[in-house]
Amino acid sequence: MNIIHIRTSTEDQNPENQLKDCLSVYKKEWGEYKLFEETQSAWKDVTREVFDNIRVNIKSGKVEHYVCWDIDRIYRNRIKTIAFFKFCKLHNCKIHSFRQQFFETLNTMPEPFNEAMFDFTLQIMAWMAEEESRKKSDRVKAAVRKKGNITVSYKGNKWGRKAISKRIRENVLELSKEGKSIRDIASEVWYNDKSNNKKQLSKSVVHKIIQESKGKI
Repeated sequence: MNIIHIRTSTEDQNPENQLKDCLSVYKKEWGEYKLFEETQSAWKDVTREVFDNIRVNIKSGKVEHYVCWDIDRIYRNRIKTIAFFKFCKLHNCKIHSFRQQFFETLNTMPEPFNEAMFDFTLQIMAWMAEEESRKKSDRVKAAVRKKGNITVSYKGNKWGRKAISKRIRENVLELSKEGKSIRDIASEVWYNDKSNNKKQLSKSVVHKIIQESKGKI
């Protein structure tokens, strides 16, 4: 069994292009592969069900080749990246990367040079992936601008919590006039988040709306 793993974390990244690149380094003689696709961040400490499933497959000892687009698709943390490479090596799974095709030299290098070069190269590449992620984060933060009292990105998109709509304010105030508690109002008023998921209004927001209507904020 072989694995191709693609991960996108922003709308600007195209999974089809990543797959095409991964296939360009995939060798036909390896046989069939199983595609794993995830859209979660490799940097943030979040649950990654798809990646956890990949690890389970590799641990079974049945995966010979793991192909990714870039090693930062695995983790953007140096220690975790190194640990994953050692994990794959322990279970006889070779790692291949479209962006780091020099790994193929490590995969074919004879002993004992392969061990020394593997560890040295891995440390360098894992550090570079982590550093690049930090630089990107710094660039994004540096691009934030102020327009009046509104914080926007360099593209002009508004940052921060979505403004409370007129409909929500009216619903909250109407229920408040009916004598309902803040807890009850919060359980009855809903809104859609950026992903169009239905969410309950928080009690703190309900309290803020009521206080603003009284001119206390």
